[in-house]
Amino acid sequence: MGNCCRSPAAVAREDVKSNFSGHDHGRKDSVSKQKPPITVLNGVPKENIEEKYLVDRELGRGEFGVTYLCIDRGTRELLACKSISKRKLRTAVDIEDVRREVAIMKHLPKNSSIVSLKEACEDDNAVHLVMELCEGGELFDRIVARGHYTERAAAAVTRTIVEVVQLCHKHGVIHRDLKPENFLFANKKENSPLKAIDFGLSIFFKPGERFSEIVGSPYYMAPEVLKRNYGPEIDIWKSEQGVAQAILRGLIDFKRDPWPNISESAKSLVRQMLEPDPKLRLTAKQVLEHPWLQNAKKAPNVPLGDVVKSRLKQFSMMNRFKRKALRVIAEFLSVEEVEDIKVMFNKMDTDNDGIVSVEELKAGFKNYGSQLAEPEVQMLIEAV
Repeated sequence: MGNCCRSPAAVAREDVKSNFSGHDHGRKDSVSKQKPPITVLNGVPKENIEEKYLVDRELGRGEFGVTYLCIDRGTRELLACKSISKRKLRTAVDIEDVRREVAIMKHLPKNSSIVSLKEACEDDNAVHLVMELCEGGELFDRIVARGHYTERAAAAVTRTIVEVVQLCHKHGVIHRDLKPENFLFANKKENSPLKAIDFGLSIFFKPGERFSEIVGSPYYMAPEVLKRNYGPEIDIWKSEQGVAQAILRGLIDFKRDPWPNISESAKSLVRQMLEPDPKLRLTAKQVLEHPWLQNAKKAPNVPLGDVVKSRLKQFSMMNRFKRKALRVIAEFLSVEEVEDIKVMFNKMDTDNDGIVSVEELKAGFKNYGSQLAEPEVQMLIEAV
């Protein structure tokens, strides 16, 4: 249900004033109807979050809510509070998604590589997830800021990510949304732990269970997701396609630089994690047993070069711009406008696979009275 803990925090002060402006995030609906407040969290009494926490400045925004810096009034501990507006929870599925996110975060054991949930509560306007604050910034941002990056460092990051996957699978959870922006450093120290922060698309699973719902960012999707028949194997693809591969490859093709600067052992692991057949793809346990990760401390410790750094910087900037643009758009759309977009999307998605292809987009524009050439349609697809 969107990211949390996204920005560094100031030092807690005794005289800090609350900047919490309430939970009515975004533009008001054009037609406002008073409805009884919904209950999202089962067995949790409603309470005023500001009685226990001082809710301070905004740290970030997602599709469903806003993340704030908050301070425990009793301990003065700096935390992050993700407030999910009930006004944005328009369907039973939306409500169930929030319940499942909370249940999964409570279900997973405490681990240094997973952000910890301190408390989940709600009032009439929002559901509040109070979590540990990650103030070390995003993975790619740190790589770019450091000025150099080595294969040995990439191995350490890959190990952390796959260990998160292994922990999730061991406890019956598929993450489903492994991507760079969902990993933050706990603090600004050089040896800061890297943490998975967002379980909004995660789901419980049983051995042998398959799923058909298309979720996550299209760029990182495993092939079987598009075929609507997938299981926990997608997390291995996503952990490589979404994070480790981007770091190692500099986001380019196998046959082009900077691949020649990377060891054969690293290339071997990438290829096995990106095996198109999920039955043949490595499990998290097998990935962690691969020689490249087993000998991570012996991996080359020379910078991967300016090409990788430049591409990572471009990727980081592109992701940040897209996120901000989409949040601004979503924030100022009314319920009716959102429904109009959904209707338009469903009309264009003629094969009901959850994705609008180039041909469908072209036909859709034609039906709505707009004629676009193939290159223009392709450019639109690539832009999003």
